[in-house]
Amino acid sequence: MTHTIIHNVRVVQEQSVLELGWVVVQNDCIIAIGSAEDQLPELPEDTVKLDGAGAYLVPGFIDIHVHGGAGEDFMTAKQEELDTITRFHMENGTTAMLATTVTGANEHLTAVIDAVQQYQQRPMPYAQLVGVHLEGPFVNPKWKGAQNESYMIEPQLPWLEAWVKDYPGIIKMQTLAPEINGAPAYIKALSEAGIVAALGHTDAHYADVQEAVKSGLTHAVHTFNAMRGLHHREPGTVGAVLTTPGITAEIIADGEHVHPVAVQLMLLAKGVDGIVLVTDAMSAAGMPDGEYMLGELPVVVTDNIARLKDGGSLAGSTLTMIRGFQFLIRELGISVVEASRIASLNPAKVIGLDQQYGSIAVGKRADLLLLDGEFAIQSVIIGGEVRI
Repeated sequence: MTHTIIHNVRVVQEQSVLELGWVVVQNDCIIAIGSAEDQLPELPEDTVKLDGAGAYLVPGFIDIHVHGGAGEDFMTAKQEELDTITRFHMENGTTAMLATTVTGANEHLTAVIDAVQQYQQRPMPYAQLVGVHLEGPFVNPKWKGAQNESYMIEPQLPWLEAWVKDYPGIIKMQTLAPEINGAPAYIKALSEAGIVAALGHTDAHYADVQEAVKSGLTHAVHTFNAMRGLHHREPGTVGAVLTTPGITAEIIADGEHVHPVAVQLMLLAKGVDGIVLVTDAMSAAGMPDGEYMLGELPVVVTDNIARLKDGGSLAGSTLTMIRGFQFLIRELGISVVEASRIASLNPAKVIGLDQQYGSIAVGKRADLLLLDGEFAIQSVIIGGEVRI
């Protein structure tokens, strides 16, 4: 049994910052939190002591929409490639993530689900792969973005039934277009299986989204991107997402996918607790400018902006969670506490893992980041172990 105390830190909790704080970890779990005035619990003599030297201690980031990184793509990744992806994102502050697919054939998607299940069966040394996010293939070609139209079809309930039976608990989220034939029944089946039903790549009108919410839809992927926009006589998908309390909304906070003013509008409409930071990162994240693949589609990256080679649509991103976190604080002026909820607690809540992940609290996993005064990463702790 190992004990660690991280002291002389500004502990960023769900509602406030604990100045001159300390956190005690036993194995992979937080067992005590306090400040300089509080009595330290009795600890073994061999307790590891980490002096944070006044740094922020924040919960590790949770990325529920990420396609790859460091040259590798979840669609083709086996165990070694999964290590590469999770190591890269760990180095940039992500401590838990969903392996996200692109639109593909049933066998392609099943292969990703199977690879993640196998990966979970051994100790995961880097960011934890806590499940799979299926982005498609039941989406609208009108808003295909960087998705392959040739694989887009109407919802197939037998596929879902087989995945749930063969890979229980692995799929955490699926993105679909709620206006297409068969979507309401499929959304209901997702909800009954405990899988988050999310809208995306959709031409849904406001009324379509309201009906989908009745069926169990609760989330929106990369809000504003690849969906019907807001019009004052037809609020559209965006209007429904912004005004429906039961929908949480993802944001790619890189200044390219969504203008900062639109993010401010989201904050006003949804509140801090209704927004989730994601990267939508593709294999080119962490790599030089050049040509890459997103699934089967060629992508060109110039000045860290990824676009389809054919047509020029934005193709995922090269964003990391730490850069998105910094953007929220520097460009939008929100507090470190609010940014932490958006990057850690809110995504944990969306996928139902907030009892274990997402905030610094007694009983939760010790997945933690030490950040300096400029919010740069000094250290990454996963499961109570210092990895960086």
